[in-house]
Order: sequence, then C-alpha cells, then structure tokens
Amino acid sequence: MLIYILLVIMVITCFIKSKISLHMLQQNLYNENNRYLKWVFKSPKNFLNLEILEIIFCIMILILANKYENIIIILFLLSILIYCYTFYNISKSIKNSQQKKPLVITSRIKRLIFTTTVLYFIPIILLFYRSNNLLFVYKMIFILAILIYFNFIVVFLANIINYPYERGVYYYYKRKAQTTLKNMPNLKIIGITGSYGKTSSKNILSDILNIKYNALPTPRNLNTFNGLIMTINNYMDKFTDVFIAEMGAYVKGEIKGLCNLVHPTYGILTSIGTAHLESFGSEENIQTGKFELIESLPSDGIGVLNKDDKKQVSYKLKNNVRIIWIGIDEQDVDIRAVDIKCDNKGTSFNVVFKGDKKKYPFQTKLLGKHNVYNILASLALGYEFGITISELQQAVKSVKAIEHRLELKKLNGFYMIDDAYNSNPVGAKSAVEVLNMMPGIKVVVTPGMIELGNKEREYNKIFGKQISAVADYAILIGKNRTKPIYDGLIENGFDKKRIIVYNDVRCAYQFINTLIGKKEVYALFENDLPDIYNE
Repeated sequence: MLIYILLVIMVITCFIKSKISLHMLQQNLYNENNRYLKWVFKSPKNFLNLEILEIIFCIMILILANKYENIIIILFLLSILIYCYTFYNISKSIKNSQQKKPLVITSRIKRLIFTTTVLYFIPIILLFYRSNNLLFVYKMIFILAILIYFNFIVVFLANIINYPYERGVYYYYKRKAQTTLKNMPNLKIIGITGSYGKTSSKNILSDILNIKYNALPTPRNLNTFNGLIMTINNYMDKFTDVFIAEMGAYVKGEIKGLCNLVHPTYGILTSIGTAHLESFGSEENIQTGKFELIESLPSDGIGVLNKDDKKQVSYKLKNNVRIIWIGIDEQDVDIRAVDIKCDNKGTSFNVVFKGDKKKYPFQTKLLGKHNVYNILASLALGYEFGITISELQQAVKSVKAIEHRLELKKLNGFYMIDDAYNSNPVGAKSAVEVLNMMPGIKVVVTPGMIELGNKEREYNKIFGKQISAVADYAILIGKNRTKPIYDGLIENGFDKKRIIVYNDVRCAYQFINTLIGKKEVYALFENDLPDIYNE
C-alpha cells in the first residue's frame, strides 16, 4: 500500500516540477544557443535539494530488500514525507513568486508535455507489469526517483526527441511565409536591428508610416525566425503596404539568416552596444552581426545609421547601399535634432533636414534622448516614402507611448517611469537622465543589467554611480545580483540608509507609498528580469 501512495505523490511532484522546467525551457527559447542548459547548470537549487535523500533511500531499499521489512517501511514513510515537503515547497514558491511571463500552452508545449509524460510512464508501466516481483518494483521506483531528481534534464531530453518534428513544422510554415512574400512584389520591407531600441523604433516607425500607409510591424517582441514567420502567416494580407521586421540576434549570422528569410530593401540600425555580449563573444562580433542587416540590403536599398554612434561610423561597409545619417551631437548628418527639451509631459525638439536651413518643431509624448534617435530614423524613411513634413509632425505628435519603455504614468499617488522591459548601459543612463529632469523625490527601482558577459559587474557598478548622482532613494531587487550597483552607490558617497534591498519588486511599491506626501514622487523602474533570474 505504501508503494502506491509513494507512487502517486511522486507523479504529482513530477507534474509540478515539469511545469517549472517547461516554463524555463520556453523562456530560454527552447535551448537556443544552449540558453536553457546554461540556466540549469547555473542554478545550484536545481540539484541541491532534499530529493537527493530520496535517491539514497531507494538505494538503501534495494540493498535491504527481502531482509529488513520494518526498516524498508520507515524508508518508504520518509520518502513520502520528502516528496510531500518538495511538493509543498515548490507550490509555495510558485504562489509567492512574481511571474512576469507565465508559461504559454502552445502546440509545441503540448507536444513536449506528451513526450515528457511518456518518458516518465515507462518505469511506471513496467512497475505495474511486473508488480509481483518486489525487487523489480523497487528498481523502477529508484529509476523514477532519479528521473524526478533530474527533471530539468528529462524535459531537455524530450525537447531533443521532438526536435526533428519541430524542424518539420518550422520548414512548413517557413515555406508558406516565403510564398506569401513572393506573391506581394510591391510590398516595402524594412528591417530593424540593433543592441537596444529595436522594439521602440519599430513601434514609432509603424505609428508614423500609418499616417499614409498600411504598415504591419512584428507584434510585441517577435524578432526571431519563428516570430517573423508567425507574423507573415497570421497577420499579413493583400492590404499590407509596409512590413516592418524587428530582427533580434544572440550570435553572429542570425541577422543574415533573418534577412535571407524576408529580404528587406530598407534597414534601420538603432545602436551598437554590449547587449548579449556573453553569447556574441566579443564587441567586434556584435558590430559585425548588427551590420549584417545593412550589408544584406540590395543596391537600390536604403540604410539608416546613427552618426553619434562611434561603432556605426567606424564600420567599413562591404556594399554600396545608400546611407541616410541621423544625429543629435554630430552636425554633418542628413537629419538632425536640436533644441531638445524634456519634462513630465513628453519631449519637444526641432529637426533640421540637410539642404534645408529651416528648423521644424516636433513634439512627442515619449521620453528620453534615445527615443529622439528612434523618431529621427523613422522620419528618414517616412520622408523617403513621400510623407510631407507637416504630416510627419502630426504623426510624431500622435505616436503612442511604448509599454514598459520609459512609459510615464500616474500610479496610486506617484509618477512611475516604467522602463521595465529590459535594460542596457546606454538605455539605463538615458533613463536616469530622464529621471533627473523630473521634480520632487526621485527613486530608482532595479535588479540591474544582465547578459553583458565579463563586463556585467563593471557596467552595473557604473550604473550605481549614475543613480547616486540623481536619486534620493535606490531600491535594489535581489541582494546578490545588485551587489555591483550597491558598490557603485557607496563608492560615490550615497547614503546607506537610502539604499533598500528586496527580493520581491512588490515590496518596492509598499516603500514608495510611504514617501507620498507634500512632494511629488517619481520612481524609475529600470528593468524587470524574467523568472529565470529570481533569487
């Protein structure tokens, strides 16, 4: 009887652990560039847990089989307690955790659930098949205990087993998307890439072009092969005039592959920085990888580059595509923004077009210098597409605030500057500069920056120093991860009493509410790490 009780509890524990593993696999793009495996082996809690005792108990049961029945009963009872505690502990952790991006039950996840279930049911079926042989039953329980302990690896194995089928599905939809594009010869295709600002630039460009054209941007942050294919197959129709393809990459060659898929005629390179330095391997690889978009454009295409970005200026292009240069600091550009002013209502600036001495005033709800760059890039292509300057002024004024990207909103008595989508050295600095322009009490809430390779600590320490020059309070999320920010704050003489450390961002809201009084409170939420980084 104890065997069956243990078996039921093991199956329940297996279910809840598999849910977490599938969630992490999905967040890590199904182990693209070994992201899932890196997460598995970087997280000691995946292996250092009480379940290892269960494996030891199973070994003892096998050794003591048919000899010491009372001891075996005790071992079974202890095993049941361990799995009950494991189930309770994981359930409590899930309930108390802040799931920013929950598991999405897609068709692929359903197939993975099936394969994972089959892998676990093999020892269970064998156990019932030979239930009259007690030693064999103990062996199957031992195997099941090992599979549960290494659940993250079992789910990874299921992913490998399903890989040939998933590739078949991918190629089917890829061919379908390519056929759609081939049947639309008049479609204008724009590629957008860069280390930072891709999604913002895409959304801004879409809002501006839609004043005259029917533009289709890739939704949300769907910037991978699957994302572009899904957009074309699910959203594109005969009324689409412009397709704006956001292109993301973790390694060299990915942008080139995306260009081979959609064949853009126009390209915008937002910025070149250190995002995903860990996977690219070097800053040179990032620079070359991002320029794959511009070098994939046809001879009659147009590339839009930022002359204030030294890494864009220094790069030697390998094709003769026409380039439109934008800038703010550099004067010798085709389109330049001057007289930039920012407040809690948005940003105003003047634009100068090369060959035209007149300054054209523009206003936007968006905050930050980097958004002015994004607008300039959009103006460059909008102007090329025949949109008049007065229409462009109107379009920029109506550009919608971009969710979680320096989005200013009033929240329960304080102003929230929501820059939580992600963070990088350039964007974080810009966000702090925006906060500095605001009146009242200034607060920064952040877990820091990630995926910066061996420069991650250095950049986070610099970020701490930048915060110290502006903020009245610094709220750090995750004690271990934010240690470099803490060090930067202290090194710059920031008051220790004004540094608050939490493991849950929800506590930050409670603290901010205590500051609400005579003065206005502006809180910058810089970055919101996915669940895989929870401490």
